[in-house]
Amino acid sequence: MAQVYIPAQMRDLSQGVERVEVDARTVRQAIAALDERFPGIAERLTHDGRLRPGLAVSIDGELTNQGLLARLSPESEVHFLPAIGGG
Repeated sequence: MAQVYIPAQMRDLSQGVERVEVDARTVRQAIAALDERFPGIAERLTHDGRLRPGLAVSIDGELTNQGLLARLSPESEVHFLPAIGGG
């Protein structure tokens, strides 16, 4: 099962759980599985059927630009990362 790491700013919804295993083939399915377990997390990760602006997804250490459609393997590690701004 894919390992999904829950961002620190969303752990209030997961009762402090940092990492969970989900049976998912895409990021969209992973978020749906997270939301079943921790209601409300999908709303914090998505907006209008897309990843929220300012969030990125890293799968197995690589950032993806495929958003919710990005494919996962059973061994994937998934991280949701806030965008880092600079100036």
